[in-house]
Amino acid sequence: MIAAAALLLFASAVAPKNIVLIAADQEYRSEESMPALARILEQKHGFRCTVLYSSDSRTGKINPSVMSNVPGLEALGTASLMILFARMLELPDAQMKQIIDYTESGRPIIAIRTATHPFYYKLHPDSPFARYSFQLKEHEGGYGRLVLGETWIAHWGAHQKQSTRGLILPRMRKHPILKGVNGIWGPSDVYEITTLTGDSRPLVMGQVLDGMTPDSPPDTNKRPMPVAWIRSYTGSSGKRARIFTTTMGHPGDFLDGGFRRMLINACYWTMGLEKKIRASFDVGLVGAYEPNPVGFGKQKADLKP
Repeated sequence: MIAAAALLLFASAVAPKNIVLIAADQEYRSEESMPALARILEQKHGFRCTVLYSSDSRTGKINPSVMSNVPGLEALGTASLMILFARMLELPDAQMKQIIDYTESGRPIIAIRTATHPFYYKLHPDSPFARYSFQLKEHEGGYGRLVLGETWIAHWGAHQKQSTRGLILPRMRKHPILKGVNGIWGPSDVYEITTLTGDSRPLVMGQVLDGMTPDSPPDTNKRPMPVAWIRSYTGSSGKRARIFTTTMGHPGDFLDGGFRRMLINACYWTMGLEKKIRASFDVGLVGAYEPNPVGFGKQKADLKP
């Protein structure tokens, strides 16, 4: 009996953290990159992952064009981390409540690319959650600026013509999220940033490259913009959450080892596990990752969760 009890206590002490990844953008193939990230987190780092998708309620198939249905959000109730990759959703109140309840709980958040503008209430401006809409003047910037540090402004680099070289800020070089990150490049174009709210601190600046290869020359007419930053958010629970946001997230960015390492490290850091971060972490892709091109309506057909 004593040995069995000890075993149960040990099992509870090492139980994996639950990570919920939300793949709900229409353009950047999050329905392919988020399960690829989840496979790394599960199979190489021992976390337990659930990936939720924009889905057609009639067929059950993944459909990024559906902006009003992400089933399974009740999984956030027991989540240790939410990874949000969403764009301009207008969810039913019951689904939206799951995201906002998580946000207000003081648990950590990682936000990717279009998550700076994850919600857009056009059909139901009277919803109690419309205040999180990215274009409402009454609550400027909505969820992005309130929780993450910035909302959608504009493309700073030319979309699909100019790529991003990540420049690590020297003063942040020793931050745990950047441990072992020796370079970052991706086909994402740099997003414009006008302000970073709260206690936001940039980690990586995005240099606009005049081309779509790592050796493309810099566009000297465009100054670098933050493409990865950290901040805290204190919700109604009174607990302060760690937040990491990156405006990179093109499906091609996930082919870059430096970008993947930064994301994996960010998972550890946001959950308070920074002492476990190692420069030698295995962040290699698990299985095939051959995403469709970016663009609206260009997703693979007949995908199911």
